[in-house]
This record gives sequence, C-alpha cells and structure tokens, in this order.
Amino acid sequence: MNDKNMKTGIIKTGILGASGFVGAELLRFLAGHSAIDVEYVGANTTAGKSLSDVYPHLAIHYPNLKFESLDEIPSGLDLLFLALPHGEAGEQVKKMAAEINAEKTDKKDVEISNGKTHIIDLTADFRLDPTQYEQTYGLEHPVPDLQKSFAVGIPEFFTSELANSKLVSVPGCYTTATVLALKPLIDGGLVAKDKKIIVDAASGVSGAGKSPTETTTFNNVDENFFAYKLSSNKFGPHRHTPEMEQYLGADAVLFTPHLAPMNRGILATCYGESAKNVNTPDLLACYKKAYKNSPFIQVLDEESPATKHTLGTNAAQLHSFYDEKTKTVVALAAIDNLGKGAAGQAIQCANLMFGLDEKEGLGSVGLYP
Repeated sequence: MNDKNMKTGIIKTGILGASGFVGAELLRFLAGHSAIDVEYVGANTTAGKSLSDVYPHLAIHYPNLKFESLDEIPSGLDLLFLALPHGEAGEQVKKMAAEINAEKTDKKDVEISNGKTHIIDLTADFRLDPTQYEQTYGLEHPVPDLQKSFAVGIPEFFTSELANSKLVSVPGCYTTATVLALKPLIDGGLVAKDKKIIVDAASGVSGAGKSPTETTTFNNVDENFFAYKLSSNKFGPHRHTPEMEQYLGADAVLFTPHLAPMNRGILATCYGESAKNVNTPDLLACYKKAYKNSPFIQVLDEESPATKHTLGTNAAQLHSFYDEKTKTVVALAAIDNLGKGAAGQAIQCANLMFGLDEKEGLGSVGLYP
C-alpha cells in the first residue's frame, strides 16, 4: 500500500477534533499501536492547552502533546482522523483539496495543501450521497464531487475496498451495530429486505458527545431510560436511518434510538420478516459463515449480547433467533459506541489501508466487572 511507511514502520498521524470523546478514544487505542505515531491533535476550544490537562488519563503516554489550531495542520502527515461535528469535516476536506475531478468518481487520492495523505472521516459528511445528506442534515454538502471517492468503513464487509483506498467514511455507531446484526442475514436471504425492518437500539450517554445538554445531565440520565429524536424531527426520521437502509440495501427501516443510563455501549435489537422458512440454527450458521475471518466478531449461540462485555474494545457480540409464533427474525448486537462504533473501527480501517495486521492496536477483551 504505502511503501514508504511500511519500510520505516512509522505512520505520521493527526487527529482533528481530538478533544472530543471519539478523539480521546482514538488516542487511547493508538497509545498501544506499534506503527502509528500521533504528531498532531487539533481542536477549537482547547487549542493551546496541554492534552494532559484535558485528559489526564492519557498523560502518561502523551506527556508533551498539546492541542493546536485546526488551521495549523502540519505538512507531511500520512494519516488524518476527522473526529469533528458533521459539516465541519467536509469543510476541512474542502480546504485541503487542491483539485477535485468531478468526472473521475474512482479517484482515490486527495491532493491537500500539505501533501498527500490518507483520510478517515468519522462524521456523517461522506456517508450519504449529497442529496440525501442535505435532506437528512439540512446542510448543503461542501464537496459533493468527492463523496463517491470515500470507501465504507465497515471492515467486515468492505475489506478489499479499504485496502485500496486513501479515503474512508466510518458509519455511525447505531448504524454499525445494526449492519453487523442484519447484513449477513439479508445477504444470505434469511431476512426480507423489501419488508419493514424495525431497529430498537440504546446507547450510552457518551454517544451524545462531550458537550453537555439538558437531556444529558446527570439528573436526567440517572435512573432513566427514554427514546429520543423520533420521526417528528425537523428533517424527518432519525438521521442514521438512511445510512442503515443504504448499507443494508433495505427498502424501509423504522429506527428508534434510546438513551440508557450508562457511559458507553450500544445494544441494538433488530426485527425483520423471514424471507423463507428459517430456524435459529440457520441464523447462527449464517453469522458464523459470514464472520469466520472477522477477529472482532463473537457469535453467541444462546446467551444475549451485553454492552458490558464489549466495554472499551473494538469487539462486537451477536446473536439471532427465530420467533415461530410471529414469524419474526430477531437479531441483536452489542458494541462499544466509542470502540467498534467509532474510534476502534476507524483504526481497524487504518490498519487495512496501510497493509497492517487488522488487529494492531485494538483490544477485543471487555472490561468486567
């Protein structure tokens, strides 16, 4: 992939939006990565502050790193993680792009002001086509001609694309859990993609980001469990719904997110109509076949996936069963929203992009109790 980096063993890396929860999780994982060296952490409100002042738990590995302005990205970086709010990542790519060839949709390199680099975007800016993006987020896409150049950052299904791309868009945490639970069953003809699919998923509070809101205060979250951002939103259904439909190839997904009184984790419970006569062993066999070469996926034969068992990791736990009475396939997935749902998955993508071991720098053993 990148001969220069593979010879030196050093991938010079920067993180834009490093002061947020996803940025901090990227730094935590990368502290144990043998080939990636973080040389730049960019932020807005914390620019000029020491990383150790904002995140003391990272100080022992990054004692001298300081947050710098997003306008001062150094030259010579091999890899950039964009962990910014949606809208801002696209603007950063627009700034970096020296030329965009609208006719060449398979263009993989982005020429930026400080050289060529690999870009992994963890925002929504390159997940959807520009029209759908505008309809979903109410924003005009900043670089619509470049959207098709981004590979989908789900390594279990887009391995070859990731290995041959310099641009990657990592799906959201809810979407990742849902796709891991449902895509093998849909692709295997066990769940009907032309029938309604229902997804009920709950997330820890860190999924709402670092900036506090009235909804995410301790008094509102503690001993509480509630649904949010329902179909009455200004721009229609929840913004992750089009992502789910796109990656699953499904006609209609009804998605309801919930906030759980925990720091991190996602449990997605998905319901679909069976496409043919199935049973629970068929569903589990489909999972095991689809994920036989996926080091971070654990298929559970009987027990239910649990967020606690994936805490702090890039792992995912899956289970599926068939309910004979209602003729319904139920598929469940548990992930860490900051791990497999964001930072861990992004690093897994980076490993594939640079020809490294897929597991490098990433853990799969949860923190328990």
